[in-house]
Amino acid sequence: MNDHPVLRFHGAAGTVTGSCFRLEIGKRQILVDCGLFQGSKTEKELNYRDFPFDPSAIDAVILTHAHIDHSGLLPKLSRMGYQGPIYATRGTIDLCSVMLPDSAHIQESEVEFLNRRNLRRGRDPVTPIYEARDAAIAVTLLRPVELEAWQQATDGVRFRFWNAGHLLGSASVEMEVETPEKTLRILFSGDIGPSHKLLQHDPEAPSGWDYVICESTYGDTDREDANDATRREALRAEVADAYNPNGALLIPSFAVERTQELLADLVFLMRSEKIPTCPVIIDSPLATRASEIFLRHARELDSGGLLADAMHARNVRFTESVEQSKALDLMRGFHIVIAASGMCDAGRIRHRLKNWLWRDEATVLLVGFQATGSLGRILEDGASVVRIQGDEINVRARIRRLDIYSGHADGPELAAWLRTRQPIRAGLFLVHGEEDGIAGLRKRAAAFLAEEMINVPHLDGAFELRPERAVDISEKLPEPRIDPARVGHRDWHNDFQSLVLDLQQELAKAADDKARGVILRKLRRALAE
Repeated sequence: MNDHPVLRFHGAAGTVTGSCFRLEIGKRQILVDCGLFQGSKTEKELNYRDFPFDPSAIDAVILTHAHIDHSGLLPKLSRMGYQGPIYATRGTIDLCSVMLPDSAHIQESEVEFLNRRNLRRGRDPVTPIYEARDAAIAVTLLRPVELEAWQQATDGVRFRFWNAGHLLGSASVEMEVETPEKTLRILFSGDIGPSHKLLQHDPEAPSGWDYVICESTYGDTDREDANDATRREALRAEVADAYNPNGALLIPSFAVERTQELLADLVFLMRSEKIPTCPVIIDSPLATRASEIFLRHARELDSGGLLADAMHARNVRFTESVEQSKALDLMRGFHIVIAASGMCDAGRIRHRLKNWLWRDEATVLLVGFQATGSLGRILEDGASVVRIQGDEINVRARIRRLDIYSGHADGPELAAWLRTRQPIRAGLFLVHGEEDGIAGLRKRAAAFLAEEMINVPHLDGAFELRPERAVDISEKLPEPRIDPARVGHRDWHNDFQSLVLDLQQELAKAADDKARGVILRKLRRALAE
């Protein structure tokens, strides 16, 4: 038996989604997070594949927060045999009670739509990752743990939560692991919030660690200093530029917290007469239910009263039914629609985009991180044509980005958070970031940590946690589920869609049928070669 704990990285390694870390201490196993993969189709396909471990052998799950890229595979975990506790803060449990069933509904709806297309194309049907009953069972496994209160996870392992400042209930995880040589102190950052969050207090955690596992989403980004005034001014300017009497401002947004922050600021600006009062529609049943949970926790939040006032504003509407959502396409006059999902890959925002992207009187405002390969990143990168649910859509709408509403700390804030955690004695792991974000935070961390202490794990990689340093044992393991070089990058599905759209555009620009025939013959020759 190996005397040293082993930490395995089954997600959020070289990418920002699919957070899942497995700690092995002899025969005992603990998961920190079990999240859904988003981004490229190659990465999303991991959601349908078997876990690289036996779910029934896990002793406990510790959940940092409710976002689906951290919690979204918990229903699959329980479906595949896990029956133990899922420890989380009360805020996280309240949010998961609506987010996991909503995720199951999305899985079922997306698969139903896909199977109708597959039937027409003569393809085999597919099954959802999990169903509503699986989400309901997973919710029953959630166990509340108060912030800063010690909880035994399994023999020789205890933990406690610290506020991470990212989301209602979000937490960093302090863990003490008993080994024959010493008790290792390990800190999982979770997602760290920025200093200017409207609804959250600043992140907290102790100092002095053997190992720290830190997110690096915006490790390469330096934002301007922000506060309530500068954040609202940036939003005011975007709304003013987007205003068109016959248009709409579409804001793809994560349904939980980002939507509530935007709503509070929009209503504040309207009541302050900084922007015209107009209809604001929250086109997301999940956002509606999440907003009600935020109200229940208003006393725990900064500016909770401001959110409560915004939710009851006369010009604010919440859609619930599919019919109410579809009716938005018939609206006249300038209006603002906030709809999930934040990366435009699922949910009602895709229907709004299909209706508005081809119109130059519309504006799409991206307010969160867009993973490589997602529709949001493709729009952000300036695509002139996109495909949504099989339909080709010309992009004439203005595509704008407003990073100031991000729920993640930027590079200087992450570096400052790490500095405050010192001394870090044995090793730092950089996770939950793409290539540039990781490289940026690595460079910042090297200013106060030795280079050999900074580790960048790849998907399904593993490290032995020795008291003095971490040892990479990935070469002794089976091959990772996908090539790590393909993680966090555009994949062949993205390239194929881009090629098809480019071909269609070239054919449309050709002078006549003869010219189009020449293009197609060249393509056929290339394929034959």
